[in-house]
Amino acid sequence: MDTKKKKRWICLFVENEIGVLARVSGLFSSKSYNIDTITVGTTEDTTVSRMTISFTSDDKTFEQIKKQFNRSVEVIKVVDYTDIPIHMKEIIFIRINHCSEKDKKELFRIAEIFDISIVDYNYSSILFECTQTEDRNDALIKLLQEKFLNRIEITRGGVVATEAIGISNR
Repeated sequence: MDTKKKKRWICLFVENEIGVLARVSGLFSSKSYNIDTITVGTTEDTTVSRMTISFTSDDKTFEQIKKQFNRSVEVIKVVDYTDIPIHMKEIIFIRINHCSEKDKKELFRIAEIFDISIVDYNYSSILFECTQTEDRNDALIKLLQEKFLNRIEITRGGVVATEAIGISNR
């Protein structure tokens, strides 16, 4: 088994009941595993919720996690997204403060290049809404941190993913 740690993606279909999220996150914390992102929402069946969870682990740990979820009463289905084609998006809001007119022109140009929305602005701040892949959002954040050091605020909402039908968009 490979002991190298890598980014993992898992999708859980769970019973939509009080305490399920706490038990799922508790499983991670009790084993000292860290969750990178977790998103939860109801499905077309309101009695079922879908959790998309990302974390970093080695193969052995990942197999243990999947086995534990498969034994859990509340978990209906476990899908490993790590090595299959998926469509994935993450929503983030990025606020850039203390902007000059020159900064705003540059930010509008960056928004156009990255194909993101400016959802709010005033005389000194701009608010971006980004719905991109995690890697694309990371690239945007890196660029903004380099250009607007100590002037950005980031609110990340987590990643949602689904199996690809034809082409993938990681």
